[in-house]
Amino acid sequence: MSDVHSVLFIGAGPGDPELITVKGMNALCNADLIIYTGSLVPEAVLKWAKPNTRCINSASLNLEEVIKIIEEAYKKGENIVRLHTGDPSIYGAIFEQISELQKRDIPYKVIPGVTAAFAASASLGIEYTLPEITQTFIITRIAGRTPVPELEKLDSLAQHKASIVIYLSISFIADIAKILQKHYGSDAPCAVAFKVSQPEEKIIKTNLSEISNIVKKENITNQALIIISRVLEIEPDMLYHKSKLYDKDFKHGFRK
Repeated sequence: MSDVHSVLFIGAGPGDPELITVKGMNALCNADLIIYTGSLVPEAVLKWAKPNTRCINSASLNLEEVIKIIEEAYKKGENIVRLHTGDPSIYGAIFEQISELQKRDIPYKVIPGVTAAFAASASLGIEYTLPEITQTFIITRIAGRTPVPELEKLDSLAQHKASIVIYLSISFIADIAKILQKHYGSDAPCAVAFKVSQPEEKIIKTNLSEISNIVKKENITNQALIIISRVLEIEPDMLYHKSKLYDKDFKHGFRK
């Protein structure tokens, strides 16, 4: 699908304007209209736009209003960017917009972005999938006004004791800590990443018995991830199981 006169859904990344992809940056540079999710996307990301580009904050708009703006701009032949936080495929609400564009025969393309979970792991200096510690990484949320399927409830997912990053749920931290303690233990290491990659970034490493009190004390009420993983307790001298990829005795197609 060509980019020319297509609506481009772009992942803005976690907030640092330099963590947008090069392709996303180029699209912003060429945009005539940018509709951005102002409740989450920092205006700093708009630095890549031209001085005369129309930038509309969609925080107060409903779906019909967003689509109407897009449709009118498309008919004028404008280059349109729909800018979402992080990566638009994760809690991005893009499919409902795409469905409306399909009904109107308006072409679109999605440019991925860096989701906050990966910016958080970079700040923490961790790898979510350490050999023989955990090889599974779960991104989830708990039910609020948006329900969660019964089989995807946190209590079920936590039974795997995998690395879990919980989005959009910091206001339920007390309930989350209680659920996780059942499966990981009260002393299990965890972390909270607030506005990761942004100037206000705050990374807190603690354990499940303390996390609720710390979040309350720090007055963190939104834009924060909750991370639970056994990799958080692994120090360099504790890494007994290493990747086969760089094992001198492990042969593969590129190393005999």
